[in-house]
Amino acid sequence: MSGQQIPPWLQNKMVNLQRSQQNLQAIMTQLQNLDMEQKETDNTLEELRKVSEDETVYKLTGHLFIRRPKEDVISGLEENLALAKTRRAILTKQEARLKESITEQQAGINDALRGKPGP
Repeated sequence: MSGQQIPPWLQNKMVNLQRSQQNLQAIMTQLQNLDMEQKETDNTLEELRKVSEDETVYKLTGHLFIRRPKEDVISGLEENLALAKTRRAILTKQEARLKESITEQQAGINDALRGKPGP
């Protein structure tokens, strides 16, 4: 396609590819954030389990620390961890689908640029 203007349908494919790549980057960022949250929650649970039953435990709620039973705090953290793992599984599936889609889009664009017929 040297010396020729890129046809509108191919420009649209390129824009769609760019959007898919941006979506993939956003998903990868979300996965990194989830990993950090999971590590932090795991560390918090580990430390909390070391605390004796007779020690006072506080939970941060908004801008306040509120005294809570240790088991309530542990239960809440475990629930958050389970939700994060579910979210991670969903994002991982989305990531895989997007990577596959990007590969297909790139192949279609490369074929078009080599002169193979488009849609």
